[in-house]
Amino acid sequence: MRSNHQKEIDQPGEIIVQEPIIKKHERVDDLQCKGLKLIQDPEGFCFGMDAVLLSNFCEIKNRWRVIDLGTGSGIIPILLAGKSQASEIIGVEIQEAVAEMAGRSVRLNQLEDRVKIIHEDLNRITDYFDAHSFDAVTSNPPYMHQGSGIPNPKSSKAIARHEIKATLEDVIRVSSKLLKDKGHFYMVHRPHRLVDVLCLCRQYRLEPKKIRFVHPNQGKKPNIFLIQCIRNGKPELKFMDPLYVYHDDGTYTEEIYEIYGRESI
Repeated sequence: MRSNHQKEIDQPGEIIVQEPIIKKHERVDDLQCKGLKLIQDPEGFCFGMDAVLLSNFCEIKNRWRVIDLGTGSGIIPILLAGKSQASEIIGVEIQEAVAEMAGRSVRLNQLEDRVKIIHEDLNRITDYFDAHSFDAVTSNPPYMHQGSGIPNPKSSKAIARHEIKATLEDVIRVSSKLLKDKGHFYMVHRPHRLVDVLCLCRQYRLEPKKIRFVHPNQGKKPNIFLIQCIRNGKPELKFMDPLYVYHDDGTYTEEIYEIYGRESI
């Protein structure tokens, strides 16, 4: 069924799931959120804590329309479906096999009425949806510049970690075009790219409003940060309290246990 906000042209490759739901080489992980589960390929790029923290950081209101750029396994759309009352959540993934696996996770959780996985290059997704038709955009993009570091020889991991198929600017530019006026943009990234993120967000009219640094523990520098921007928002950036992942003894902090929906030991 065509959304009211989708353009009257050929549609991107929405994933139609066939049997079997789970393949022999795959595993199923419990997401510890309302019984949700996720199919993963142990040989491919598996989601990490950054995706979980981003989904918890997002403030998604009832009936919102949300799109996740570079969705990978579909972890963020599936978690947002469990944590919010968003009416529609779309995940966009350029790798066909990864998108197909994410589509099977949607089916496994019986979320087909709210979550859709689309196999498409995020740089082309604005050809299929009206400009400024989403309430929120989320993204856990590749952290590494093109040409930086040594890409993983397995292409699926390299694409997830390095700006091979889409750059940071691509993600921010496309997000701005998709968002409604005062729509929310949420992203997780590495601190060494902070200046790039802030400059590009303001360039594309996504005003940074909240930022939270995530530290391994109180004695370590932050290794990721979470950012919220508002399209055409007024300038005012709030620095939230830092999030610490571990106590000094290596156990998770109480806030991490709360985010994961578990009780501390």
